Amino acid sequence: MSSHLLAAVVALLAFAQAPPDRQARVDEIFKEFTVPGSPGCTVAVYQDGKTVLSRAYGMANLDHDVPLAPSSIFHVASVSKQFTAAAILLLAQDGKLTLDDDIRKHLPELPDFGKRITVRHLLHHTSGIRDQWSLLGLAGWRYSNDLITDDDVLWVLSRQKDLNFPPGEQHLYSNSGYTLLAVIVSRASGRSFREFTDDRIFKPLGMTNTHFRDDFAEIVKHQAYGYTRQDGTFKLSVTNFDTAGATSLLTTAEDLAKWDANFQKPVVGGTALVAAMEERGRLNEGRDIDYASGIVHGTHRGLNTITHGGADAGYRSALLRYPQQRFGVATLCNLAQTNPMQLAQRVAEVYLGDHMQPMTATAPVAVAEVKLPAAELATLAGLYWNARDASARRFVFEDGHLKMRTSPEQTIALKSIGNRRFVLENPSPTLIFESSRLTIAPEFGTAVTFERVAPFTPTTAQLEAFAGAYRSDEIEAIYRIVVKDGRLRLERLKSNPSVLEPLITDTFASQPGVIRFTRDSTGTVTGFVLEAGRVRGMKFWKETGRRISNQ
Repeated sequence: MSSHLLAAVVALLAFAQAPPDRQARVDEIFKEFTVPGSPGCTVAVYQDGKTVLSRAYGMANLDHDVPLAPSSIFHVASVSKQFTAAAILLLAQDGKLTLDDDIRKHLPELPDFGKRITVRHLLHHTSGIRDQWSLLGLAGWRYSNDLITDDDVLWVLSRQKDLNFPPGEQHLYSNSGYTLLAVIVSRASGRSFREFTDDRIFKPLGMTNTHFRDDFAEIVKHQAYGYTRQDGTFKLSVTNFDTAGATSLLTTAEDLAKWDANFQKPVVGGTALVAAMEERGRLNEGRDIDYASGIVHGTHRGLNTITHGGADAGYRSALLRYPQQRFGVATLCNLAQTNPMQLAQRVAEVYLGDHMQPMTATAPVAVAEVKLPAAELATLAGLYWNARDASARRFVFEDGHLKMRTSPEQTIALKSIGNRRFVLENPSPTLIFESSRLTIAPEFGTAVTFERVAPFTPTTAQLEAFAGAYRSDEIEAIYRIVVKDGRLRLERLKSNPSVLEPLITDTFASQPGVIRFTRDSTGTVTGFVLEAGRVRGMKFWKETGRRISNQ
């Protein structure tokens, strides 16, 4: 008997001997959503391809007091991506494309970046293509308020002149890749993306309440509306997309059971589809990453997991599978202030807890503070810079404490734990000061190193050299930089003014990201480069002859 089959048999026996209070324990997990007038979640538990629990908590529509039901339809955001990936893999099985196709074979309107980008790169978020939501936001679009279509995404992507990195060199999540994959599905199949996924995935699996929404104005019966909590009040928060692939799947927790079952007994695509979807991406250096095709490999308390979450507007979703146990949980929520993956893990612990490693202590172990002389603490204050990520950490010595400045108005005191090691709170990353270097070491993941640098303290006259209008042809935007009250301020379309905080020479932190001004051989400011998370190295050019008011 194989190890996987043995694990499945053990899990099934555990279910057969399950205590009768499991539903009550799951209900307790979602208790906070049962207060009157609250949005909430639906949850479904799958074992061996069958639903063993399906529950709903909270309201689907606060205007009309409509409660959620297990059959309520949710926008599941990036949980959509695995279905887009499946559509691509089905077309590869059909011989309509290959994963090693240059994407410009299917998307000729995209620029030639001088490096070959493949369909496989898009699947694994290793293409280097900048993220669509970030680009549109920088251009002045209001996410989930302005209507966004496939054409809008293609417009902004077709104007890009650079990539975040060479294809295959890094893994950086990019929604653009999955929107492009959906367009490729349509062009390679000769049908709309929605029609193809309906006919090849959802109908064969009997997912009758599932489809990709490509028309925001369509009426969808039994859908849950998204909400966010602001100042103790619930506010409507819904998407406004006519673009699908990276997002826009509408489905139910009950329908997702049929998708989960396809990984146990494949109906769509056969075992070849399952194997292809679960194959991890690989970087040029030969290292495998956790991301596969719209799904992520991981672990939870010693058990292997395959997951993906989603977050758009007021919608939050998670689909969590334990492949060796043939077990899954879907949690779909319509309140932004929820963590559906954490909720799904807690549900899984109700069912699989006996097969998991013991839980770590829920309360952190207190670490004794080691007092340091004020003079020594003061020597650690200053600015620390990470050039690779264009990020900074600033520390000040105030009231006898070393503090990290998180904004111009806010600081957080650090707690010394000895040997120039500090924590912000328990648990937290450890901050290690060594000579002129700072290392931030998280409990999990990779440590990040910062070098101590001299802070940039420009005079008002120096700031005046940066004032002006700056243009980016890649997003068709004008950014205006003015001097006001002795500080630089960024003004741009549909955004509140943002104060630029000086970091190192010619480099400032701003609301959209880190701005590094460029100069010509005479020292004249000619433009700036913006580093904004999923958009790296975007160039703006200073316009000449345009007068900028400082009022």
